[in-house]
Amino acid sequence: MKNVKMILNQALKEIQPDKNYEKEIFEKLNLIIKKINQNQKNIKAILGGSGAKGTWLKTFDADIFALFSYKKFKDRSDKLSDILEKTLKKKFSNVIRLHGSRDYFQIRQNNFTFEIVPILKIQKAEQGKNITDVSPLHSKWVLKHKKLVHEMKLTKQFCQAQNVYGAESYIRGFSGYVCEILTAYYGSFLNLLKNAARWNERVVVDVQRYYKGKDVFKLVNTSKLISPLIVIDPVQKDRNAAAALSTEKFEAFKKAAREFLKKPSKEFFAKKDLKLLFLLDKRKNTQLITIKAKPLSGKIDVIGTKLLKVYEFSINELNKHDFKIIKKGWEWGKKNDAIFYFLFDKKELPKAIEIEGPPLKIKQHVENFKKIHKKTHIKNNKIFAAERRKFTKPEELLKNTIKSHFVKERVKSIQANIL
Repeated sequence: MKNVKMILNQALKEIQPDKNYEKEIFEKLNLIIKKINQNQKNIKAILGGSGAKGTWLKTFDADIFALFSYKKFKDRSDKLSDILEKTLKKKFSNVIRLHGSRDYFQIRQNNFTFEIVPILKIQKAEQGKNITDVSPLHSKWVLKHKKLVHEMKLTKQFCQAQNVYGAESYIRGFSGYVCEILTAYYGSFLNLLKNAARWNERVVVDVQRYYKGKDVFKLVNTSKLISPLIVIDPVQKDRNAAAALSTEKFEAFKKAAREFLKKPSKEFFAKKDLKLLFLLDKRKNTQLITIKAKPLSGKIDVIGTKLLKVYEFSINELNKHDFKIIKKGWEWGKKNDAIFYFLFDKKELPKAIEIEGPPLKIKQHVENFKKIHKKTHIKNNKIFAAERRKFTKPEELLKNTIKSHFVKERVKSIQANIL
């Protein structure tokens, strides 16, 4: 136990932001907030995101919420972005508008990018006209658990290092807020891992005990409860904060929890070099193929989803043509190209493929099968056909796949490489 505490303390030291970096970013944030609020009646800018919660890591998003009076703007929720844009453009020269559930803005200063999000100032979640309106309530709830800030940071970093962090549709992992709720619910990072290692297929976490002694599946819209982990939002009891979580990321987190508890190490908090991991797994009779995809421009979530579709399409094509994938994975740093990794058995597939047809007793189907296939033979009272395989090497298939219309309309450019 002493050893584990030492590891966690070391990990915590390494994930804390550099004091000079932290000082510089908060100084700039405060100047921007002050500038927005100057001579303003309708808008009040405040610090948001992990900065407001105190749960930021080494590098963190610097978010600013621009609060609009609920009473005055509740019926003009769709106009908040337009109003904020006019205000920002009067005060800053480099304002970029980005599309979202409600459009938001970016201001770049030197190496820093600050996001300004327009929201209604609400007192309870039911008043929200947009999902972003509830964000300050999330911050307030997390701040009630200030003593667990370091534990929350460990949870977030652990999830990032295990590649299960982020609720975006192309990731479908644990959001920062879900990491914070889980840590508060279990009381510490280590307790969370001990429980996660024993999680079953469907787990319900209700930190505010809204549904104590009741069946949550009968009281909440079932469409919100399809994820393997149900995390009842402490500020919005009819919302599953983990609704975006996929079974794949859920299982990966559980596996990582078990592995850490079995053999604790600081390495569990370090982001892995995916290319290096694949190269280390590459053996004498295996072949590593990478695909580099240059993303389209646009909203991050939309671009990421298109890249994910290309990755999944490639996997489906490989499976369809009988190629056995030993290991697969992909990464995208948002500012760079996406890389897909596929590790295969080096052995070529046979040049011919046997296609199973209908039983001989279904005569009409047998006749139709013969019309489609020239070379047929009988085996076990069934008809079979022998066809020449189109692709015997995975690189041939992948080079063909990336030329398809499906792929080309989802990326700017794409190429395959054999390592």
